[in-house]
Amino acid sequence: MRLYPARYHAAAEILDVHRDMTAGLSWPARVRADADLLAHALRVRLGLDSASTGGRFFELAAPFALAVTAAYGGIHLMSWYAGVVLSPGSTWSQLVTIDPRHGLNVLFLVLMCAGGIVALFKHSRLGAVLGLLGFAADWTVSPGLYDSPLQAVAAVLTALVIVACPPDRRRRSAAAGALAALAWFPSALVLTRGFVISTDYGAWPLLALTLTGIVCYARPSGLRPLAALAAASPLFLVQAAISL
Repeated sequence: MRLYPARYHAAAEILDVHRDMTAGLSWPARVRADADLLAHALRVRLGLDSASTGGRFFELAAPFALAVTAAYGGIHLMSWYAGVVLSPGSTWSQLVTIDPRHGLNVLFLVLMCAGGIVALFKHSRLGAVLGLLGFAADWTVSPGLYDSPLQAVAAVLTALVIVACPPDRRRRSAAAGALAALAWFPSALVLTRGFVISTDYGAWPLLALTLTGIVCYARPSGLRPLAALAAASPLFLVQAAISL
């Protein structure tokens, strides 16, 4: 009760309903229910519940953050795999002798890519969030695999945007899916030598972000989706700032 703001008059009613629903539950189920109640109270206090302006803003931003996560992980995975294929020796020998620290980094990229794609279809966001936080934490272990510590900061900010979306406000977004595909697909063509414009310097993901922003701005809601897109895109923005 104390976690809810004093102005939130529905807190007592919510607590009564919670007690009725959890009566007779097993210990693990009761812990999960208590955790859900605690998370809701924190969201209300932070202004991130589904009825608040903040909650509605992150409802718009979270799908784009997932799209950026999936595309960013996919681009870096393809870049790594292209290096493996082009290096001397067989691909299999390169994979089985990979340095453990590099392998851990690749694992986090896989989680980012696969988890982002899964979450875009309104499934669990856990894989994407764990991938982002693992990618950020890995900088403290293997800073040589990163161009800048800002990449780790950007990963944490992206994870926060995803988590800030209220659970009951999660939705699919065609624009977010298009952003992920538009940012990733030309990179695949470059790495297979089927596209003449290089994406090595972060230009194409930034262009994809710009095009999506123009589409968002053209909608009747105007600047709000554009601001949400910007909040969701620190990974692309940092990568472009580093390499352009």
